[in-house]
Amino acid sequence: MHLFTRIAFLAFILEVPLSADKPAALPPWDSNSFDLESGLLWEIGTGTPIAYRLVPTMLSWRSAEVFGWKLPDGSRIVLRHRLTLVGTWIEHGPESHYFAIDGSPSLEWWDRSGTWSAYTGSGGGAGFIDSQGVKGGQGQDWTLNWFIRGGIEHVTSRNTHLTVGFMYQHMSNGGMTKPNPGIDALGLTLGYALKL
Repeated sequence: MHLFTRIAFLAFILEVPLSADKPAALPPWDSNSFDLESGLLWEIGTGTPIAYRLVPTMLSWRSAEVFGWKLPDGSRIVLRHRLTLVGTWIEHGPESHYFAIDGSPSLEWWDRSGTWSAYTGSGGGAGFIDSQGVKGGQGQDWTLNWFIRGGIEHVTSRNTHLTVGFMYQHMSNGGMTKPNPGIDALGLTLGYALKL
């Protein structure tokens, strides 16, 4: 079963209808959440001749709102912390896997109903790849990364959200080996968030 299909199936199974007599839910930005996302990224840079394809799976914690601004139309701009564990299967390339920890802010615009959000963020971190000593591949196991992400989040029930987005990721060793080809990959992500 394809990874995207698995995430969609998991989201469908975990979707639990709520009874009408439950107390009103807090807005999504007032609580921490755990997010599970996966995607498919394709090499778009010129640093390596290898046509990398990456399949990242990310488990993230997002804090409750750190800063927020209510706009005149009732919508809200929210800034939250985001900490992510990354496990990447390298579908095409000399290496086979990459594990990292990343940090970034999550900048979110929520509509006034608190059911739809557009989000973005940029950050980075460090991790390990199983370098193979192949020309055009990664020069050592220890790597640094940075990324840009964005997309749309939809509240599907009181505590669950679905996301669809894009992600650009750069991975290299910061010039610690010569040459330092790096990977520049861009692609799509799907996710499921559980509000705590």
